[in-house]
Amino acid sequence: MGPGLASRPIADLGEWLYNCRLRIRGDVSNMATARSVISITDAKPPLFVGVDVGGTNIKIGIVDDDGQTVAYSKIITYEERGPADAVQRVADMIRDTVADELQGTREIVAAGLGTPGSMDIPRGRILFPPNLPHWKDFPIRDALSEACGLPVAYANDANAAAYGEFWVGSGREHRSMIMLTLGTGVGGGIIVDGLSIDGTNSFGSECGHIIVDSRPDARQCVWGGGAGQLEAYASASAVAARALDLLPQHPDTSVRQRVEGGEELTTLMLFQEAESGDAFSLDVIMEAARYLGIGIVTLVHTIDPGVVILGGAMNFGRHDTQVGRAFLEAVQREFQQRAFDVVAENTTIDYARLGGDAGYIGAAGIARKMYQDQ
Repeated sequence: MGPGLASRPIADLGEWLYNCRLRIRGDVSNMATARSVISITDAKPPLFVGVDVGGTNIKIGIVDDDGQTVAYSKIITYEERGPADAVQRVADMIRDTVADELQGTREIVAAGLGTPGSMDIPRGRILFPPNLPHWKDFPIRDALSEACGLPVAYANDANAAAYGEFWVGSGREHRSMIMLTLGTGVGGGIIVDGLSIDGTNSFGSECGHIIVDSRPDARQCVWGGGAGQLEAYASASAVAARALDLLPQHPDTSVRQRVEGGEELTTLMLFQEAESGDAFSLDVIMEAARYLGIGIVTLVHTIDPGVVILGGAMNFGRHDTQVGRAFLEAVQREFQQRAFDVVAENTTIDYARLGGDAGYIGAAGIARKMYQDQ
C-alpha cells in the first residue's frame, strides 16, 4: 500500500486529498472526455505509463497494450518547486497507484513523458519552457527513469497528444495524421507512417509557427515570436485579443455589455454569446476558422496525411453545439477552396476524440513503440 495520511508531510496533504478526490470521483475538470477506465483484470499486457506535464497539473495514466486506461491520477505541478520535485512526486504517484489500484502488478515495462516548450529530445532535456520558468535545462527524461525504475521515452507534449489521437483516437484508421491543438497557443503534432516528426532540433511539428499572413503589419505570435504566424490568428489568446481590438467598433454586441460589467473577455465568452446569437462573437470566431483553414492547406500540401485533427481547449463545443459545427465547417470550406482538388477530396478534417486524455495516452503510446522497437 502507498503511504498513509499520517506519514505524509503537512505541505503535501492538500495534494494527497486532491488525488483521493480524483480517484473516487474522476477528473471533474474534464467531464466532457468521458474517460473510460478498465479493470486491471481486463487489461491486455504489457502496461505503459504516460505522463503529461502542464503548467498547472501533471496527468499520469497507466495504459494497456490496446491504449485503454487502467488507472489515472493528476497532481499539482507546483512549478516553482522545480522539475526534480515534480519528478519525484510523479514517481511516488506511480508507485502508489501500482500498489493501491493494480494489485502490485509487475507488467509495467516503460514510461512515456511529454513536456511543453523547447527541448533536446535525443539528450532527454527540457530546455526553456515558457510556462515552466523554473524548469530550465534539466535532464528530465533520465531523472524520471531513475526515480521510477523504468525506461522513459521523451516527446513534446503536443506531439504526444497527436500520437494518442493517432493510436486510439480520431486518427486511428490512418497511417499519417496532422493534429493542431488550439489553446493559449497553437500546438501541433505530425505523424507520418506511424512516426512522430520530432526534427533535428526537436522543433518538428511546431505547426503554430507557420506563416499565414506576410503583410508588414501582421499580428504578432502570442509568445513574442515572428509576425504573421498561425498562432497569432487561431489561438485562444489571439481570438480574445482580436475581439478586444474590434470591440469599440461594435457597441451593440452583448460581449461589450459583459466586459463593461467587469468580466474578462475570453473565447469562452465569445462562444457563449455566439451560441446565443451574437453576430459579433460569431464573426470573430469565423475569422479564426478562416486563418486556420489557410494554415491547414499549407500543412496538408506538405505532408498529405489524409486527416487533420483539431484538439485543445478552444473547440467551441465540437459537434455538440451550433458554433462548434459552424467553426469546423468554416475551416473545411476554406480548405476546400484553396487545396488541390485531389487533396481536398481525400482529406478529412475533424475534431479530436480523446480530449485532455490525449497527452498521457500518447506518451504511453510512444513508450509502447520504444519498447516494441527494442
